[in-house]
Amino acid sequence: MAMSVGGSGGDAEPMMDINTTPLIDVMLVLLIMFIITIPVQTHAVKLDLPQSTNDQTPPPVDPIKNTVNIDPAGTVFWNGSPVNLPTLKSYMSQTTRMDPEPELHLEPDPNARYVVVDQVLAAAKQANVTKMGFVGNERYAAD
Repeated sequence: MAMSVGGSGGDAEPMMDINTTPLIDVMLVLLIMFIITIPVQTHAVKLDLPQSTNDQTPPPVDPIKNTVNIDPAGTVFWNGSPVNLPTLKSYMSQTTRMDPEPELHLEPDPNARYVVVDQVLAAAKQANVTKMGFVGNERYAAD
């Protein structure tokens, strides 16, 4: 304990400072005990996955896919044949009425003008195309 009583000094009052070393030791021991007793965190996400049975057949996959290509000159191709924008809109609206709706693959050339691509996307939106994908995006990674 840090308490000075009497002795050779001009001050006759006892030293009243508290010794904090035992307090810090107790706090460190309690902190270590708390860390040890914390349960280990698991990073698992619990999902209820569907169980497959042998009597279920997978849904049929429709092999029909329509491709829309755009070349650097701004020409739009529907399944390999050049079309203008009104014809493209009519083709897209015809495909949305089919059951099941075929996929529409949009494959613009990396050097194609964005205005033409935007017009094709607007035509797809007006025709309410729901199954659409961009093909060949890996070509843009190098640019």
